[in-house]
Amino acid sequence: MAALEVEIIRFVDAHQPGLVECSFTDAHGGKHLFIEKVPVVTIENLSETSSYPRRGMIQCILVRQWRDSEGHEIAAIDTGKPWGIESTDGQTCFDVLTFQLTAV
Repeated sequence: MAALEVEIIRFVDAHQPGLVECSFTDAHGGKHLFIEKVPVVTIENLSETSSYPRRGMIQCILVRQWRDSEGHEIAAIDTGKPWGIESTDGQTCFDVLTFQLTAV
């Protein structure tokens, strides 16, 4: 199992347990947004009065790894597993730089 490092950029909704907006930039320079429950992306007790941005993590599975023609280590990941997390535009599969991942 792996986790993708994301930036929690703002608090969205105070309805329990609270929702935050998170983002990351993929290996090709594309920016992706997620709206997710606070406890899914961090152990911090965040609210509308917390300071942002904050660090967060989205669990995912590693599909494959390779080195591109410029020597960058790339990983294909799926955020749909294990928790069914998708970006605001419905994507779950992304190419990221391997340094954006942490083992969990």
